[in-house]
Amino acid sequence: MTAQKKMNVESFNLDHTLVKAPFVRLAGVKAGIKGDVIHKYDIRFCQPNKEHMEMPALHSLEHMMAEFSRNHTDKIVDISPMGCQTGFYLSLINHDNYKEVMEIIEKTLRDVLTATAVPACNEVQCGWAASHSLEGAQEIALKMLSKRDEWTEIFA
Repeated sequence: MTAQKKMNVESFNLDHTLVKAPFVRLAGVKAGIKGDVIHKYDIRFCQPNKEHMEMPALHSLEHMMAEFSRNHTDKIVDISPMGCQTGFYLSLINHDNYKEVMEIIEKTLRDVLTATAVPACNEVQCGWAASHSLEGAQEIALKMLSKRDEWTEIFA
């Protein structure tokens, strides 16, 4: 196997054949000129190139994680799905406590399990309101939570 050229995007430099989902890993740290620091986490739900989240379920999970995660901290900058449909990126400002980040993710996923509706699932607040699955999102959350003790094990 030949060495790959170093890419500008951190995740493109990660050997996706060596990771073992699910996991949560620190994917990057950026310091601002005024001293603020952004920590970006890779929350990997699915094994790359072996499985993925279906779009309606992923879309609903995105809405719920974006809304519910902010109930557990005011440090969230963004939480957004990966285009490969295997996970999410979570970015926090001035918050570098990995253990607390894991707790925020766990609490958020538990909120997903008890949700009775997907927040902002309507044509006024969502760009594709017809593409949602509360049940699918809850299945993904349950599967991730069932392997909570494995989240720190990134490589097989």
